Amino acid sequence: MVVLSQHVALDNHLSVIPTYKPVLVPVVDLTDPEAKTLIVKACEEFGFFKVVNHGVRPDLMTRLEQEAVGFFALPQSLKNQAGPPEPYGYGSKRIGPNGDVGWIEYILLNANPQLTSPKTSAIFRQTPQIFREAVEEYMKEVKEVTCKVLEMVAEGLGIETRDTLSKMVRDEKSDSCLRMNHYPTAEEEAEKMVKVGFGEHTDPQIISVLRSNNTAGLQICMKDGSWVAVPPDQSSFFINVGDALQVMTNGRFKSVKHRVLADTRRSRVSMIYFGGPPLSQKIAPLPCLVPKQEDWLYKEFTWSQYKSSAYKSKLGDYRLGLFEKQPLLTHRSNV
Repeated sequence: MVVLSQHVALDNHLSVIPTYKPVLVPVVDLTDPEAKTLIVKACEEFGFFKVVNHGVRPDLMTRLEQEAVGFFALPQSLKNQAGPPEPYGYGSKRIGPNGDVGWIEYILLNANPQLTSPKTSAIFRQTPQIFREAVEEYMKEVKEVTCKVLEMVAEGLGIETRDTLSKMVRDEKSDSCLRMNHYPTAEEEAEKMVKVGFGEHTDPQIISVLRSNNTAGLQICMKDGSWVAVPPDQSSFFINVGDALQVMTNGRFKSVKHRVLADTRRSRVSMIYFGGPPLSQKIAPLPCLVPKQEDWLYKEFTWSQYKSSAYKSKLGDYRLGLFEKQPLLTHRSNV
């Protein structure tokens, strides 16, 4: 059970959202010679796809999930010692600082081993050494998947320098992070209501790499505004295009809006690696894709600026709106 030390109103995390049919998610085999082409197509059409033959060991994914479950099973008083998140650490029900809530508890960890915080240190104090080792090993392997996908994106887009995107994640100052979410089973009295575990949103980073257990709940928003359920697959990764990549492709790729609904029978555990650039990295349409600045749909900004802006927004806000270029108005003179 998720418990808060302070009261939080949760009326807005109960909903009568109907159930949707599963969508045929694009599947990309990373060993396929055509993978780069398939990835670009999926990013253009869905902003979302599943990867198989990714190279991450199944036992590592299972071990980290088990260790995360162990942490979330700790007494609430011990978990609270690692929270509230600032932004790293343990959080329960509150999602960000702006009033968003969900049927969720989570851990957010910085992927840069050089950066630590008291809250993340508190998480590791409450868990066996194997948990820290599993986290570090998992992030190392998933980072490689992230970079491999980004390099395939570059190749598929015809970008000459293969590491144009991946070098931002490989940078020693990369602002990447790992989030582990736990969506408990719904309370009996609320089983007839749909519980929103994590409300609709887009991910601000370059791409997100998601792995979950075999519990359903993830949904993505299609171009027509309809929501579709994504069948779970604990052996694969699901890739989301993030806001930063939408900007760098000048809108050719779309940052997909998604959400998670809690299951009334089984808890859901997900682990998401967010591939982010260094804080000082400038984000703008790539000149190799959009040579003329007058064709840019977005203003240039640093990742630090965008991250700060996103942190101040509500979960479902369209964050990129503040960074879109306004069309120039032309006026005719009456002669």
